[in-house]
Amino acid sequence: MTRSPSARSLGLEFDPFLFASIGADRNGMPLSVLSALARLDVDPWQEAARLTALPEATATRSLATLLAARPDGASADTGGGATAARLIALLPRRAGANTSPRRGLSHADATSEPQVQLPVILLLIFMACMLGVEALTASRRPPAQIGQAPPPASSTIAPKLPPPGGGT
Repeated sequence: MTRSPSARSLGLEFDPFLFASIGADRNGMPLSVLSALARLDVDPWQEAARLTALPEATATRSLATLLAARPDGASADTGGGATAARLIALLPRRAGANTSPRRGLSHADATSEPQVQLPVILLLIFMACMLGVEALTASRRPPAQIGQAPPPASSTIAPKLPPPGGGT
């Protein structure tokens, strides 16, 4: 299943939710939320965004209903919505959503704006310093002399002398 254009802009904020395990399918293979939603022909990123916008209780009931409708027939939620509640707690909290605070999310996790990482900043500072050093060394070099012949090198060729014998 491919992401829709609007889902591509969502970034990585839903990854903890989408890649969380919900149990195993009937063949015993581990099953993630992403796999379960894809098997239901539901766009996982759009569904995660929709669930994030809902109040927590409503989102939990909606996810429990979706998980119960899986085509593989395996029931991942035998605890009366416990799995759905655990998964909903992994969603980022949105400002303006009618939800109670979710545990385990830091402020950086709750924002959707990308965070500039320290190594990138350090790399940019390093590159600026290197360009400054290059500019300083270039300004201290003597200017190139254009149009002048290079100084003569010492020659080992003997000068021409007149022939011996006074020559007629």
